[in-house]
Amino acid sequence: MKPFFDTNIIVYAQQAGPKAERARALLAAGGLISVQVLNEFTNVAVRKQGRDWEAVAEAIEDVLALVAPPIPLTLEMHEAARKLAAVHRLSFYDSLIVVAARDAGCDVLYSEDLQNGRIFDGLSIVDPFADLSSGNRR
Repeated sequence: MKPFFDTNIIVYAQQAGPKAERARALLAAGGLISVQVLNEFTNVAVRKQGRDWEAVAEAIEDVLALVAPPIPLTLEMHEAARKLAAVHRLSFYDSLIVVAARDAGCDVLYSEDLQNGRIFDGLSIVDPFADLSSGNRR
């Protein structure tokens, strides 16, 4: 199984509690992210969590030590994400995550934000927190 991690996995990995423990275990097993995931994490960490830039950099370094080098975004991915969003009624940014994971050859996308069990061209969406309480949202 070649997993791709949505931003919420990275966010939870920086916190405490059952979701954090699960997120850290998933990341420790390795997988892929895109530059978009790093961008979104940075935005959440600074704007919603009030972290300073040094703390954000340290968190990103920790993540990068566990995953493969981030996948860059391309114009082709942008175009494919627009089409996917239109056809499947997803947000553009969720579609871009799906396209990045699919194009990277991943078979699972760990995400709390997409429909658990949904499949896009062989890419399965898995909510790794589905069995946990709904508390601790980002």
